[in-house]
Amino acid sequence: MLFCPTEQPHPPPKMNNDVRVRYAPSLTGPQHIGGIRTALFNYLFAKRHQGKFILRIEDTDQKRFVPGSEAYIEQTLAWLGITPDESVKKGGPHTPYKQSQRNAIYKKYIDQLLAKGKAYHAFDTPEELEAMRAKQRAIGVHAPKYDTIVRMSMKNTFTLPPDEVKKRLANHEPHVIRLQVDHNATIKFKDEIRGWIQVKGSTLDDKILIKGDGLPTYHLANVVDDHLMKISHVIRGEEWLPSTPIHILLYQAFNWSPPIFAHLPLLLQANGQGKLSKRKAIATGTPILPLNWQDQTTHKTIQGFKETGYLPEALINFLALLGWHPANNQELFTLEELCQTFTLARVNKAGIRFDINKAKWFNQQHLKTLPNQQLANQYLLPQLKKAHIKVSPTYIDTLCTITKEHITFPQQIWEDYPYLFYPPTHYPEQTLQKKYTPQASLLLKTITNHLHDLTTWQPNLIKQTIKKLTQTHQQKLSQIMPLLRIAITGTTTGPDLGKILTLLGQATTIKRVQKAIQKWEKP
Repeated sequence: MLFCPTEQPHPPPKMNNDVRVRYAPSLTGPQHIGGIRTALFNYLFAKRHQGKFILRIEDTDQKRFVPGSEAYIEQTLAWLGITPDESVKKGGPHTPYKQSQRNAIYKKYIDQLLAKGKAYHAFDTPEELEAMRAKQRAIGVHAPKYDTIVRMSMKNTFTLPPDEVKKRLANHEPHVIRLQVDHNATIKFKDEIRGWIQVKGSTLDDKILIKGDGLPTYHLANVVDDHLMKISHVIRGEEWLPSTPIHILLYQAFNWSPPIFAHLPLLLQANGQGKLSKRKAIATGTPILPLNWQDQTTHKTIQGFKETGYLPEALINFLALLGWHPANNQELFTLEELCQTFTLARVNKAGIRFDINKAKWFNQQHLKTLPNQQLANQYLLPQLKKAHIKVSPTYIDTLCTITKEHITFPQQIWEDYPYLFYPPTHYPEQTLQKKYTPQASLLLKTITNHLHDLTTWQPNLIKQTIKKLTQTHQQKLSQIMPLLRIAITGTTTGPDLGKILTLLGQATTIKRVQKAIQKWEKP
C-alpha cells in the first residue's frame, strides 16, 4: 500500500443532511475503548454537519458470536449519550440494523457479481488451502494469498469444467464465493486523514465474499449495506485500511460511487510501544472497557470505566482528544461543544498513547463542575441509604462542595471522607508521638474551651481564635493544626479544616476533640 500526493481533485465532502455515518460493531465480545472512540467520532461528525448517526450490528460471523455483546453495545452508547438517529422499526425503542436479518439482500447482490464475472465459486477444502499456504511459505512468501496466479491451480470456476461447477452446486457441495481481483489493476483512493493511497491488484487476495455457511463476509455485507443505507462517510479504525482497496473494487464492480473514507489513528500502549492491548490493560488493572463485563471463560468481572467511577462526560472528553485536537488547544469540552467543533481535518495520522492518568485528570475536572445534586443523587445518596445514614440536603450540598475539588472519582467522597458521616475510631500513632506534647495538649484543651464559647460558628472566626491562642501559648500553627485535624477526622490530610469544622458544626467538633484528647491521654 503506497501513500502518494494528491494527483486529482477529490469529490467535495457531502454535508448537512446528506451526511450519514455508521458505527458497525461485531458481536464478538464487549467493545473496548477503541471501538467506542470510533462510535464517538462518527457521532460528532454527524452532529457537526446536521447528519445522521446509524448503529448497525455486524453479526454474520456466527463462530465468534458472544452472547450479551449487543446489549452491552447499546447500554454503552446510552450511558455516554451517543444516541443513534435511525432505527429499523419506526416508533418504540431503538432497533439497530442487523446483518443477520439481511441475507436475502446480500444474495441478490452476490448473484449480480457472479453474473458479471466479478466473483466466482471456489470448492477448495481446508486441507487443500493449507497445502497451498504451506507451499507459498516454503518459497519465502510471508503472507500467503489466494490471488490471480494461485487461483489457476485450485478448484474453482476457472479451473473446473462448467458442467462440473453446476453439478457441484446442485449437490450443495461446500464452497465459498470469492471476489475476482485483477492482477494488473491499480486501486487509488483518497483517505480524508491520510491523503491519496495507491494499491496494486497483485498484492491483494481474491477475498471471500460468501462463506461456506452461506453468510456474507464483512467485505460484501459492509459495502452493500453502506450503499443501500446511503452512508456518505466511512469513519473507522486504521486496522481496516488494508481492506479498503477490496471495498473500492466492490464499489467498482457494482458501478456504485464509494463513500468518503477516513481511517482513525491507532490507540497505543501508554509507553507508545505497540497497539493498545485489552489483555495487557486488564492485567495491569487499567480500565479498557466502558462498562463492567463478565468474562465467559474465567467468569471474572472485568471492571469498566463507569464502575471505576468515571463520569460519562469525562470519558467522552478523554476519547475525543485521542487522535483529534481543536484549533485553539482547548482541553475541556462538553458533548455539545464537541459536536460543534469536531472536524476530520484535525484528526492525527500517527498513533496516540492511551494515558490513563490523563483520563483521571479529565474526570477530576468534570467532577468539579458536576452539580452537587447530581453528584449526590447518582453517587453518594445510594451509599448513605445502604449504610442507613441520614443527613440534611443542606449538609449534602455543602459536603459535595468542599470535597469534589479533591477527588478523582465520586465514590471517594464516601471512601476517603468517612469522618464527614461518623467520628474517627483510629488515629495515626506516629504523628501523635511526634506532635502531641504536654504543651500541645494544654493548647488543644484551651482551644476546645474557647471554641465552645463562640456564639458564631464561622470559618474565619474559628481560624482567628485558633491562631490567637497559638500565639499566646508561643507555639506554632504547624504543631497544633495537624493535631486538631487528627482529632476531628482521624487523618492528616483533606479539605480545608475550617470548612470541615463549619460543616460538622460546633457541638460535633468539640465532642470529637474532647473524645480524642481523652483517648490520647489514657495511661
